[in-house]
Amino acid sequence: MEIITAFAIGLTFAAGVFQILRRNVIRSAIGLMLLSNAISLYLLSTGAWIGEKAAYVGLASGDPVDPLPQALILTAIVISLGTTSFVLAMLIIVSKRYKTCDSDELKGLSK
Repeated sequence: MEIITAFAIGLTFAAGVFQILRRNVIRSAIGLMLLSNAISLYLLSTGAWIGEKAAYVGLASGDPVDPLPQALILTAIVISLGTTSFVLAMLIIVSKRYKTCDSDELKGLSK
């Protein structure tokens, strides 16, 4: 099962990097979302171990699951949501101003 999880994480990460390197800005934004999801899956798979009770249960018997990876993933989701909304807002402004989504045709951005 770990091989399937590792393959899924690697495939999602590779697809995200491939989309970020494309010339289309919309596909780059999609690649950014895929990359952040791959990182969240990686954190979940490396930080999760099989415990006998949830971290938030008080007096249940058994070993609790470590709550730190869950907190890190929640923080990563919030940060990636903010980053994605910022990138999409910039994409709307650039596409309205330059009437294109191709990064090669955007010549006035370096000034």
